[in-house]
Amino acid sequence: MLDTDFFRRWLAAAATTIDREATRLTELDSAIGDADHGANMQRGFKAVTAALEKEPPATPGAVLMLAGRTLISTVGGASGPLYGTLLRRTGKALGDQDQVGREDLASALRAGVEAVAVLGGAAPGDKTMLDALTPAVEALGESFGAASAAADEGALATVPLQARKGRASYLGARSVGHQDPGATSSALILAALAETAAVSAGTAQDAAPGAAPDSDSEGGR
Repeated sequence: MLDTDFFRRWLAAAATTIDREATRLTELDSAIGDADHGANMQRGFKAVTAALEKEPPATPGAVLMLAGRTLISTVGGASGPLYGTLLRRTGKALGDQDQVGREDLASALRAGVEAVAVLGGAAPGDKTMLDALTPAVEALGESFGAASAAADEGALATVPLQARKGRASYLGARSVGHQDPGATSSALILAALAETAAVSAGTAQDAAPGAAPDSDSEGGR
């Protein structure tokens, strides 16, 4: 099962990953956007880390809702509202449970992705973050690793697409040949989730050395 500490560690890992990859995100955004995605996401997730340390939430859902509110208030452009909506809606769907399973998270995250689609008026294939998030949510039913891999594949698949939504859509055919920065940052966040789950599974295994490894057991979800 996934407890509150798991979600805090996931967002801390996401902040570390975004910080490490901020320059690459900005380079991607400079080709088809405003060249600020990396800096905006870096600032937003640093603020999320600070907010979670200042007032630690009591449940997984509360962790995500606080993170979402923080992103909305600190991230510029469209990314703040979109990522904020993703996390807030996911957190709301989780409710006030103290612990959730991987299937619970998959269902809640699906609700978050649907809310993002409504807010942005986009769909998979439009060269947006949905191209990474949508396949990741479907694959999360299998495993965390599968979700991360699906998000990576979805982000790479945006390269040949022509953008139909967002700032990149203004470029028309010139947006073809560039990887979408929002899909890329989404894939990074899913990679942080998979990394956190892998560490949790390893910790559980270390605590019970006589047990056979099972990456798909609830303890590793």
